[in-house]
Amino acid sequence: MLTLKVDSELELRIFEPREAGELFWLVDSNRRYLREWLPWIDGIQAPGQFFSVIQMWQRNYQEGSSIHFGIRYRGILAGSISLHGIDWSNSQASIGYYTAEKLQGKGITIRSVKAVINHAFYELGLNRIEIRCGKDNHKSQAIPKKLGFYKEGVIRDGEYLNGHFQDLFLYGLLSKEWHRRHVHYS
Repeated sequence: MLTLKVDSELELRIFEPREAGELFWLVDSNRRYLREWLPWIDGIQAPGQFFSVIQMWQRNYQEGSSIHFGIRYRGILAGSISLHGIDWSNSQASIGYYTAEKLQGKGITIRSVKAVINHAFYELGLNRIEIRCGKDNHKSQAIPKKLGFYKEGVIRDGEYLNGHFQDLFLYGLLSKEWHRRHVHYS
């Protein structure tokens, strides 16, 4: 399975079904925090649900439609990051991510997003990446802002979350913009 070595303390590894319990524990122990931003949290109530989800993610990876990584910080599952909605015809995809509340502030998320961007642009040859963030999710918005994404607009009522619709900010980044700012060494 695909693994991206980010640095000495961080790696991204495609989820395997045997990690369903560990992923459930991560989500369950961060449920209150994650529920504020992720609409699917309440639907996950048992580790077995992630077993099926991970199997679906693996099929999606094999089909080329998405890649779902576990974020491993010093060997511990710290979060998840995905390159999803891969549109090969238009050479674009979206990135989504979350990190355990207690592990925030260590640069885990931004380093993970950089690694996925590099993989998308340099290895997969995509042209465009987008990130969507809830209008009140300032921590999540900080990531695309720091990485040079352009705020392209607002998707009004773009997500149904906790009984109401919320607006999403749409951030976009083109491969040529990333290449201008980052030197890649193979």
